[in-house]
Amino acid sequence: METSLKPSRGKVAAFLDMGTNSVRLLVVRVDPGGVYTVLNQQREVVRLGEGEFQEQLLQPEAMDRAVLVCRKFNDLARAYGAEDIVAVATSATRDAENQGKFLARLEKEAGLEVRVISGREEARLIYLGVSSGVHMGSRNAAFIDIGGGSTEVIVGNQAEHAYLDTLKLGAIRLTQMFFLPDEKGPVSAPRYALICQYVKNAAIRTSQRVREHKIDMALGSSGTIMNLAEIAHEMKLKGATEEKCLGREALKRVVETLCALPLEERRRLPGINPERADILVAGAAVIETLMDLLGLKEIRVSDRGLRDGLLVDYLSRPENFPQLSGMTVRQKSVLRLGRTFGLDEEHAKTTSRLTLGLFDSAREAGLHAYGSAERELLEHAVLLHDIGMFISFSNHHAHSHYIIRNAELLGFNQTEIAIIACVALFHRKRLPDKDNPDFAALDKASRQVVRVLSMFVRISENLDRTHTGMVTGARFRLSKGGKVVLEIRASGDIQMELWGVQSQQEGFRKIFKRAFEVRVLPPAG
Repeated sequence: METSLKPSRGKVAAFLDMGTNSVRLLVVRVDPGGVYTVLNQQREVVRLGEGEFQEQLLQPEAMDRAVLVCRKFNDLARAYGAEDIVAVATSATRDAENQGKFLARLEKEAGLEVRVISGREEARLIYLGVSSGVHMGSRNAAFIDIGGGSTEVIVGNQAEHAYLDTLKLGAIRLTQMFFLPDEKGPVSAPRYALICQYVKNAAIRTSQRVREHKIDMALGSSGTIMNLAEIAHEMKLKGATEEKCLGREALKRVVETLCALPLEERRRLPGINPERADILVAGAAVIETLMDLLGLKEIRVSDRGLRDGLLVDYLSRPENFPQLSGMTVRQKSVLRLGRTFGLDEEHAKTTSRLTLGLFDSAREAGLHAYGSAERELLEHAVLLHDIGMFISFSNHHAHSHYIIRNAELLGFNQTEIAIIACVALFHRKRLPDKDNPDFAALDKASRQVVRVLSMFVRISENLDRTHTGMVTGARFRLSKGGKVVLEIRASGDIQMELWGVQSQQEGFRKIFKRAFEVRVLPPAG
């Protein structure tokens, strides 16, 4: 009997990116509000561009490999019940004179209608994929994606791109240009310099246009850049951190190491992907030269790219998902996580409104000096603080912490995620203390942020203790005598809420060195 993996709710869509080196698949379930859940991700190396770039012809063996993988990926997507499959092909197929024959085979043998996209469209989709996974604020970024056949260079901010370009500089393309198929020895300095000079000549005009823009940060995507960063991290080089940041000097050291080794030893280098060992030197020449041309001291590495851009493009169609328009990367990511774990949205909205009111009024009363950055983290934390109930009510604060800590929320750095998770952890039961290893692992400033933010969530959680929304507003103020007063407006009997709030007095005193008194006010108006 045939079994379907199709989930019980939402629409399933699949996105396939056929590159010069690999084929990537992403399968997601999208609910009517446009929030998605990843069901499966796959990647297979097919080397579609192998042997192509001299005569501009896809080789029969390469096409065979690609068709086989695409057929398997199509079957997998259909098993999940995919109603839409968006499939695109990039540089190798774009440049091939026999692309028509290849596309016909894909349609007939793999059951896939594949769209060949231009280099600029590829750059646009890469921008969407990468920018949707990082919080840039008001900063401008240079985006660099090194594929097998081309390199895309983009300038943009969180909201839009300002410049798109594509260069015929890919790791496989350059390897075929500068190395014979059977070459397996070390790469000499003159040979590497020759590749870099070729890249410089091809990219000089693009780099000049990029430098016309203000660049505050650089983001790199693709397997080539990710693998170079992994090697640098394994070598424990300065500028190669857990945050996936590749410094210019660290890259130089990695290049020296790669070039000094014959191919077989290169494959065994700690951190390297053996499947990339033969093309990584050429790919490194591209990123090193571009960093020099653009004056970049470091580049942040993203594991997102074209495949993710296809999804973002799909979700951004206003006719499909108007609810998501205007939301930030972080808001979308947090909402997606919350809904995945059965978020009680009514209670979350109530506690969020109350918590932010407490935060703002406490700042006005001089209880803390935190600003918009901490307020934003508080907003995300209070939205997610109860998602651990998906596992069980008992100890749900610990379950919430675990889910948030391991969810890979988009747009946040690791410290921000740790703060959000710890605020959720300490929203009930124990106050934050260094006996908890996750709290102790934070730096001193972040620990104090957690102490203050978690107290606001503890109070607001008790202000909606019965989940009835009886408390319509709450704020701190200083009385004429200098006492801290918590004013509560309510529309009904809130005795349970008052008992809960009073239970937070001791913790409040420990954190703020002040006590508070409670005053219940009648409903406004």
